[in-house]
Amino acid sequence: MSDREVSLVSRRSNAPSVARAVPAEARARQAMAWLVTVLVTAAVLLTAAAAPAQSRPAPESFADMAERLLPSVVNISTTQTVDPERGPSVPNFPEGSPFRDFFDEFFDRHGGPPMPGPRRATSLGSGFIIEESGYIVTNTHVIADADEVTVTLSDDTALKAEIVGRDPKTDIALLKVEPDRALPAVPWGDSDASRVGDWVVAIGNPFGLGGSVTAGIISARARNINAGPYDNFIQTDASINRGNSGGPLLNLDGQVIGINTAIFSPSGGSVGIGFAVPANLAKQVISDLKEYGRTRRGWLGVRIQTVTPEIAESLGLDDASGALVASVNDGGPAKEAGLRAGDVILRFNDRDIAEMRELPRIVAETAVGASVPVKVWRNGEAQTFDVELGELEAAEDQGLLAAETNGPGNGGRSNGNTGTADVLGLTIRPLTPDLASEFDLPEDTGGVVITDVNADSDAAAKGLRPGHVIVEVNQEPVGTPAEVRAALDAARDSGRSSVLLLVQRNGSMSFLALKLS
Repeated sequence: MSDREVSLVSRRSNAPSVARAVPAEARARQAMAWLVTVLVTAAVLLTAAAAPAQSRPAPESFADMAERLLPSVVNISTTQTVDPERGPSVPNFPEGSPFRDFFDEFFDRHGGPPMPGPRRATSLGSGFIIEESGYIVTNTHVIADADEVTVTLSDDTALKAEIVGRDPKTDIALLKVEPDRALPAVPWGDSDASRVGDWVVAIGNPFGLGGSVTAGIISARARNINAGPYDNFIQTDASINRGNSGGPLLNLDGQVIGINTAIFSPSGGSVGIGFAVPANLAKQVISDLKEYGRTRRGWLGVRIQTVTPEIAESLGLDDASGALVASVNDGGPAKEAGLRAGDVILRFNDRDIAEMRELPRIVAETAVGASVPVKVWRNGEAQTFDVELGELEAAEDQGLLAAETNGPGNGGRSNGNTGTADVLGLTIRPLTPDLASEFDLPEDTGGVVITDVNADSDAAAKGLRPGHVIVEVNQEPVGTPAEVRAALDAARDSGRSSVLLLVQRNGSMSFLALKLS
């Protein structure tokens, strides 16, 4: 905008009488200039508001942050009594003998017969203070099987710790010490707000050396390393070594966004691949441990599997998302609400399920006793059920998790001669008492039994073997080879390129899709 245009606008706003004296053509130019100014200003403001948050640059030094946070990180040592088998070739030195300590250390490092009689084993790890009254977070594996737990503060004060609770599923434990003063606690941050590439700092006790600080970035999020049912790790290249377990992973605001838990390392040392439990997952676990001494997770009562592209196509789904229900627990919340094997859970409590492994974590985070909507895909359409969640730990105590249903089927065996069929690279036969005995199948098994598998078939590649039982085809129960053939023909006639089978194998139910060609 020119100086003249600015001036005109200014005069118009401050001296209306001058504006009236301007000719019509000049007033038009004046109005246009005003409109351009408003539009440009609005565009600038909208662009600034819509621009994504810029990553914070790395500080010139982490010294101020380290100085502030080191007192909140503690060393944790444990001892336990071990009673190994007696080693006949090793003298039975008395407790406290330096020779006994030497042999203990030698055989711990190099292998060989242990010292006879009970001895003390020790381990070292890290933790961090979350409340000034003395609550401390660490990993379950740091204090596993410990007879005694000792917490050493940054000023070398050693305090005996009580184990408030532990959760092996997330590898989180909560300790309590009784200090004679308020301890410096570190605040929690929002792990969901962290992004790949953000700077992070790890503090811990690597190799028992004491408080050590390392820095790096977040390398990845939502990592599944098959450590447990709720894997959702933050991956970082900040150096994490043995002894760092249980220490905090912090953002540049000095907030805990993760609990350092595991490393990937062929050598045992840091190679730049470390994993931390996200703070948002840990906070609920720690809250439960503090209040109840154990976790209280929501329980749906289903066994689920991944929805593959072939399974999605066979069910008429647009994309391979959600969690496929392979079986429903008797006496579980899902069974009472009307869910059944073959349903695909698309949304749970108004949260989309993009992939199967998200569902257990979302269910676990939901309050016990809550009534939540569950959207499923069934028979080519979406349906919604209201489910009142149970408690996972109570179900485990009652043995309900193992009480898997046998799934839908004809509820018995064929006693007539309904023939043999060769379909999809499989030879299938009616399930007679003789075949059930041959393949050691339960008495209430229903379906058709696979007696042979073509080694070059899609069925063989998907893991089907003689003795497995086909219970359903495209979510319809089958009891004879003829019913299987009819279901396959119907799938072909409808233009499907694959068919969904519910198969009982190794005592459990699972779905798999086979190509129809």
